[in-house]
Amino acid sequence: MIFEDFIKSGQVRKASPDIPLIKSLYKNTLNDLKYLHSQKIDEISARKIVSNYYDCIRSILEAIASLEGYKIYQHEAFVFFLKEKGEEIQSIKFDRFRKIRNRINYYGKDISIEEAKEISLEIEKSIDYLIEKYLKRVIS
Repeated sequence: MIFEDFIKSGQVRKASPDIPLIKSLYKNTLNDLKYLHSQKIDEISARKIVSNYYDCIRSILEAIASLEGYKIYQHEAFVFFLKEKGEEIQSIKFDRFRKIRNRINYYGKDISIEEAKEISLEIEKSIDYLIEKYLKRVIS
């Protein structure tokens, strides 16, 4: 499968870049990250915190996609969007985060405190990288 397949199927559509949306997604993500930093990861919170960190990286990817003229309706399409941009490592990481989040949200799987801490840190590093590389010029 390639990114173009998602466009053909309607799971991604071409759109005009939406700068107000991009800035809003960025601002909201930063606020969400500040909130998540204030939360203690424990047995009860681990699942929800990881799921919320995933939402943060997905929002940043949505902003990048908008900047490039796409509206993505299928989370898996972000994997192929990243591959098309030559971001193989980020693509692999995002797909892993997506699968972990799906196991948590749709299959009731638990996640250890240590794993939640590691994933949260990994997602933050990916977010920082993506913002620096793709959004810095738009949001400054």
